[in-house]
Amino acid sequence: MTGGSYAAGPADQPGYAADAAGYPSDQPGYAAGEAGYRPDVEDSSVGELLGRVTGDLSTLMRQEVELAKVEIKEEATKAGKASGMLAGAGAVGYLVLVFLALALMFALDQVMPIGWAALITAAVLGVIAAVLFVLGRKRFQQVNPKPEQTVETLKEDVQWAKNRTS
Repeated sequence: MTGGSYAAGPADQPGYAADAAGYPSDQPGYAAGEAGYRPDVEDSSVGELLGRVTGDLSTLMRQEVELAKVEIKEEATKAGKASGMLAGAGAVGYLVLVFLALALMFALDQVMPIGWAALITAAVLGVIAAVLFVLGRKRFQQVNPKPEQTVETLKEDVQWAKNRTS
């Protein structure tokens, strides 16, 4: 996940300090244990506990949204690069093929009627166009618009929440 603050208080709040893992280091009500940092709930009221849970969930959701944004941006960048490559290939390829088609057609005109030469040239261009289409489609199929990491961490969060409430 992204972000470095724990839900006990935002990093920009005066008097808030966190350790390297983002857990509050000087906030009352948090203790280190075998499983890492955990809230010390013995002296806390129900309202304080609900406030902590609400804050934790809020921070978690913000972090999940931020992760989703990063993943989607990465995939959009890949799609943009693939699109640019296809557009560039199409523009330059068009000009090259026009001249190659004319050269091929006039070369074939030396050994056969111009009509047959033009038909053979068109067939060659059709094969080239099909190859470019297949390659471009394959690149687009590699783009994954679903933020996989976010989906996985959301599933983990739901499982964690279920285990904490049981």
